[in-house]
Amino acid sequence: MSIGILKEVKLSENRVALTPAGARYLKDAGHSVLVQSGAGEGGGFSDEAYRLSGARVVRDASEIWQADLVVKVKEPVRSEYGYLRSGQVLFTFLHLAADAELTASLVDKGVSSIAYETVSENGRLPLLAPMSEIAGKMSVMAGGFYLANHFGGNGVLLGGVPGVMPGKVTILGGGTAGMNAALVAKGIGARVTIVERDQERMRYLSTVLGPQVQTLFSTRQHIADELEDTDLLVGAVLVPGASAPRLLDREMLGSMKRGAVFVDIAIDQGGCSETSRPTSHEDPVYREEGVVHYCVTNMPGAYARTSTEALTGNTLPYIKVIADMGVEKAVTVMPGLLDGLNTHKNLLTNKAVADSLGMKYGRLVTR
Repeated sequence: MSIGILKEVKLSENRVALTPAGARYLKDAGHSVLVQSGAGEGGGFSDEAYRLSGARVVRDASEIWQADLVVKVKEPVRSEYGYLRSGQVLFTFLHLAADAELTASLVDKGVSSIAYETVSENGRLPLLAPMSEIAGKMSVMAGGFYLANHFGGNGVLLGGVPGVMPGKVTILGGGTAGMNAALVAKGIGARVTIVERDQERMRYLSTVLGPQVQTLFSTRQHIADELEDTDLLVGAVLVPGASAPRLLDREMLGSMKRGAVFVDIAIDQGGCSETSRPTSHEDPVYREEGVVHYCVTNMPGAYARTSTEALTGNTLPYIKVIADMGVEKAVTVMPGLLDGLNTHKNLLTNKAVADSLGMKYGRLVTR
């Protein structure tokens, strides 16, 4: 099978979907790999490195889109919709619950699209996890940065100093992103609370993170109470495939300290606050209700080398199975891929996406 690796065109997206080592792995398995020139530059991977790995480097994106299997990092943007075609297999982050236009295009064109963020394995999301880890760690780094006065923050150093109370970090959601945010916040000495609704998850977090990190059952009142003295709020809630739950409204944000910072990791799925709207690395923040909002939709793109290597290490076995067998056989061998299949043969095949967008759902029947 021919496998195409595109240069990402989304603003500030420096990641690439496959490392040169990954290209060699697929080439050795008997597949042809096409890489668009410059695709790996943001992560430090040269065209020559791909050539030495057996890939063919081409300049024209349209040639990449003609591959049997197109592997990307981020969802196609509007300028790429014209390349979508029937029978094409697309493997990438999609976040369709927040994008009705792209969903309709994929269905109408008959694309078999597999979303990294909904591929499952024993109750986990193995392809989303590494990016969630990076985004979680980044959330505290970015939040602490924008707490500085000259960015409109309230001037609180999260770790504090002797004789001064450290800042308070409240994290909504105790999944992979939330736990990694807590690890960094704890590591710099901040006061940390994770708001979560799963009791078993809270027990796990308490065991792993220790007494410095508090857990709190998620209710509207508990969240409102925590916000009053929070310096950095991290939105890390996730419902796989579906729109992020709106846990915050304008009134709740308005109760926070002036100059507090809100980092909404859930913005890819629509965001978890009424006040959230997508931003980019070029223009990452805005102010609503006196709170600095950081809502960058591709946070891990800021650390392209780490992100690319982490993503490739997790996606490569799935890419090989899809390339070896095709979509319909691959989902029987790796059942978690069936959860990842979002569109196929003019059907929207992910129920959470269909419910979020109010569109018709049609599950692929496997034998």
